[in-house]
Amino acid sequence: MPKSQLQCYGESVYCTSEDILTKCARGKNSLERFIAVVAWAISTTRPVIFGWAPFNPVLGETHHVSRGNLNVLLEQVSHHPPVSALHATDEEERLELIWCQFPVPKFHGKSIKASVNGKRHLKLLSHGESYEMNSPDLFFNLFPVPGADWAGTVSILCKDSGLEAELIFYKAHSFLGFGGNSRLIKGKIFHSKSSKIIYEIDGQWDRTIFLKEVHSEKTSVLYDARQTILNLKTPIVKNLQEVKPTESVVAWGEVIKDILEEDWEKARDDKREVEERERRLRKERICKGEDWVPKHFKISQNKEGHWECWPLESSVPPSPIIVPP
Repeated sequence: MPKSQLQCYGESVYCTSEDILTKCARGKNSLERFIAVVAWAISTTRPVIFGWAPFNPVLGETHHVSRGNLNVLLEQVSHHPPVSALHATDEEERLELIWCQFPVPKFHGKSIKASVNGKRHLKLLSHGESYEMNSPDLFFNLFPVPGADWAGTVSILCKDSGLEAELIFYKAHSFLGFGGNSRLIKGKIFHSKSSKIIYEIDGQWDRTIFLKEVHSEKTSVLYDARQTILNLKTPIVKNLQEVKPTESVVAWGEVIKDILEEDWEKARDDKREVEERERRLRKERICKGEDWVPKHFKISQNKEGHWECWPLESSVPPSPIIVPP
């Protein structure tokens, strides 16, 4: 199904067969909640299909979906560079997610590295806990065997409980693209102050990841990808009249329709029209001396070039687009 990159970001939050976010909020103690947050962070890493590219979101494009009591809203707050902001709330479970993401590509001869910059903040309001984490980087191998995969180090920190996790996503090492284990992940959960390791983490992020308690050496399943991201349900429109014109499926509607009908020439023309309209609007703003302002977020850029986003509203309203129960 053709879609916008904004939809892909949103799907990593609301498209799950197992409600891991609720587990984060319902954990009996800080350690149990932290383990659930680690599992949730891993669940947002999804396999990438090499050769298939989502649409680059246009400035001001939005994506708004509800799954049960979880309401998720994304907005493209910058086009050059591309910066996407996400705000999700579940008032019943009293959790909030704020996410600012901006990929920075670099060419390395045989591959392209897309550093996924930006922080994710998950707040469990009933417990007074805030978790900060980053994302692994995305690598595109051009040859000898084309492919795409995630790699890099992810840090998860909860200053309120003094717990921290380090996850290392490994690139596959093989000869001419054959052999070698891919999508390996290793990590640990430890006390921030003492660096004392509580759990060790090991497995494959697209299959099963195990959690081993260091003291007792007991092993349990931390995350089962097949249980979490298989048999996903496609969002449906509950109220067409309330869908905003900036919604991804509206902004790219004609292009999506053309691709599904395999009318490739019309798809190219309609895609070009969306992009040219974006350029025209930008030129008009420049001529008028106007700055574009996001509707749902406040944004800033520091001296190092990193972006930060804050939602303008404390909660996200229910969406006319829902994930069916």
